[in-house]
Amino acid sequence: MKIGVPKETFPGERRVSLVPAVLPSLTKAGFEVLVESGAGVSAAYPDQAYSEKGATVVPGRDALFSQAEIVTQVRGLGANPDAGRQDLARLRKGQVVLGLLEPLAVPQSVQDLAQTGVTAFAMELMPRITRAQSMDVLSSMATVSGYKAVLMAADTLPRMFPLLMTAAGTVSPARVFVIGAGVAGLQAIATARRLGAVVQAYDVRPAVKEQIMSLGAKFVELPLEVKDAEDKGGYAKEMDESILRRQREMMVRVLAESDVVITTAAIPGKPAPKLITADMVAGMAPGSVIVDVVADRGGNCELTRPGENVVEHDVQILGPTNLPSMVPYHASQMYSKNMAAFLLHLVKKGELQLNLEDNITCETLVARDGEVVHPAVREALGLPKQEYTEKRSK
Repeated sequence: MKIGVPKETFPGERRVSLVPAVLPSLTKAGFEVLVESGAGVSAAYPDQAYSEKGATVVPGRDALFSQAEIVTQVRGLGANPDAGRQDLARLRKGQVVLGLLEPLAVPQSVQDLAQTGVTAFAMELMPRITRAQSMDVLSSMATVSGYKAVLMAADTLPRMFPLLMTAAGTVSPARVFVIGAGVAGLQAIATARRLGAVVQAYDVRPAVKEQIMSLGAKFVELPLEVKDAEDKGGYAKEMDESILRRQREMMVRVLAESDVVITTAAIPGKPAPKLITADMVAGMAPGSVIVDVVADRGGNCELTRPGENVVEHDVQILGPTNLPSMVPYHASQMYSKNMAAFLLHLVKKGELQLNLEDNITCETLVARDGEVVHPAVREALGLPKQEYTEKRSK
């Protein structure tokens, strides 16, 4: 089967879906890889590097789509709502599309893909089970986001992070508060600690306390009883407004004592919960920095402006919307390994095998045979339920 790797068209996107290093494993499995010329250049993977690993560099996008039986992307339609729509006319019945599709946030895009007749897989719906760890793009990209967020904070903060004993006196360490201890939050904690900061962290899920402390950070205890704080996939559940209000009230003191706040709290398919109000920002010390990692979901701070850096109450609020793209070389490497593992899972003996009794396959499959087939996406579109085989690992 021929895999096509097109150049990403989302504004500012520098990642590429497959890097040269994974090509030998794919060609060994019987794949032929086609790469649109320039697809990897922004991530520091030139065309020559692909050619040396056995890929065929195709000069035009139309030619790539017309030849490829499988198209791998970082941002497919949904995650690339404007430019991605131009590729709809290039898709054909029976073609396979894999990438980040934002199926729950933008379900209409899945219906648009279904109408082309493609078989579409949304990588962000990968179940968080042991067998799927090597395919989990959300965890990979969250790792990059948590790391980069701390570097941005350190670059913006008018203080240094580490404790320093100098001839000019002692420099006290920066105080960092991380909200949300998923993959991005844990990586932010680890990075801030490596830079020498004193780190505190909070998460509504009590189960992550041990993970926070294992990284050398202090777990902020808020006397809140939150039942069923996480879903079966390990993600935080959406909290009602009364819980969010109490969280905000209890975090006021911690924010006022912090030099840097990294917010990472997200709910899959939902807007980010508002955890930091304008009044809370006003209570922070002048020169403090907030990096809102979930700015693309609306942000955890109500003053965040996605894609902008703003100053409010003498506090700098950074709203990056695509942190992984700021570290494109390694972000592409990690995404590519996830994608290659998924491809090898789907294709056996040179043929696509859709085993709907396998939860990796059925939970990522969103469109097939002209229809939207994922139950959650169908529900979001108001479509009736249909028979759908699903078996989850125990």
